[in-house]
Amino acid sequence: MDGGRGVNRVRVLLVDDSEKIRECVAQALRESGYAVDSVGDGKAALLHAVTSEYDAIVLDLGLPEMDGLTVLRRIRERPLATPVLVLTARDSVEDRVRGLDCGADDYLVKPFALAELIARVQALVRRGHGTPTPRIRVGPLVIDIAAKRAAAGRATLDLAPREYALLEYLAHRAGKPVSRGELEEHLYDERSQVQSNAVDSAVCSLRAKLEAAGCPSLIHTRRKIGYVLEEGPA
Repeated sequence: MDGGRGVNRVRVLLVDDSEKIRECVAQALRESGYAVDSVGDGKAALLHAVTSEYDAIVLDLGLPEMDGLTVLRRIRERPLATPVLVLTARDSVEDRVRGLDCGADDYLVKPFALAELIARVQALVRRGHGTPTPRIRVGPLVIDIAAKRAAAGRATLDLAPREYALLEYLAHRAGKPVSRGELEEHLYDERSQVQSNAVDSAVCSLRAKLEAAGCPSLIHTRRKIGYVLEEGPA
């Protein structure tokens, strides 16, 4: 299992039988702010997809143990609505149609540019969260998820990666309470060492910076549930 350290904004499952491609793509995704779990065969891919929650899946079709189309069909039979970007060396129209018919959300032919893959994953994640544009507004706060910046009015917030990751995740679910367990699940990948108070510490730091920027009452604690980002009193 490949993994990375640190906090990331959303979690991606990467599936490719080439270790070289997995390492290259996983590194690019992590540098773009994603938590990445990666596997090299179809059976492992299906197991991960149905037992963990992902914001997007990048799925190669030419896999050992179980081919990618079969993995895709079984994911959709569950049914799981996780957005899936298919990677393949098959370039015919028939192959593309077959992948889309099995439930793919997007299709990228090898060889591909990493920048294009990242852009397609970002678009799938936005659509999956019901956020078609790269900006989210909550009261005076504006989160630019393409640039990974947040601002209140004309003031740009100076956020550490951990703080930005938390803020964006809450912003995608603005108005809905999010548990500490869910935050840990999505903001850290499998090799991250998560301290028991990591989420609470990040919330405390983020609240202080929001207050300094004139947004003192946006992150509220919901007792025995978690946190919610919304305007209004706690």
